[in-house]
Amino acid sequence: MTMMNTISLTDSAALPGRPTFDARAMTGENGLAQIVLDEKVYTLRITKAGKLILTK
Repeated sequence: MTMMNTISLTDSAALPGRPTFDARAMTGENGLAQIVLDEKVYTLRITKAGKLILTK
């Protein structure tokens, strides 16, 4: 399993002390990533409009 490294942001919307991840780095060139929670697999997708969608 590969773990993502957190990134540093100067954006004031990012809360200090919380893990922050770059969605484009997570999803790669195809804009898709799988996230597992309690043995359930979810798909994170970046739309053409630049929005994030998380589906089961």
